[in-house]
Amino acid sequence: MTLFEKIAAREIPSEILAEGSDWIAFRDIAPQAPVHFLVVPKQCIPRINEAKESDSILLGTLLEAAASTARQEGLSASGYRVVINNGPDGGETVPHLHLHVLGGRPMNWPPG
Repeated sequence: MTLFEKIAAREIPSEILAEGSDWIAFRDIAPQAPVHFLVVPKQCIPRINEAKESDSILLGTLLEAAASTARQEGLSASGYRVVINNGPDGGETVPHLHLHVLGGRPMNWPPG
């Protein structure tokens, strides 16, 4: 069971911001911006590279959840960034697909 599955199951405490039947959003424990939360599917897909066509609806749901939670967190007017890391070179540290939503400050380009 991954760290994120344990958070979704309430086995590990976390500041949960929003939740749907197949996803959960919670604050990142090492924030990289004034507002930094994760949107995680409750079903473990190890990384975006391993998502299948049958996951398409869930992937869309995750994006909608990121947007609705960002609105809830007051990020709509100024904007925010959504990031998905894939593999070690992409910065992935937990093998469970998740979206980082960062806001509350200007984001630089290029990232990384």
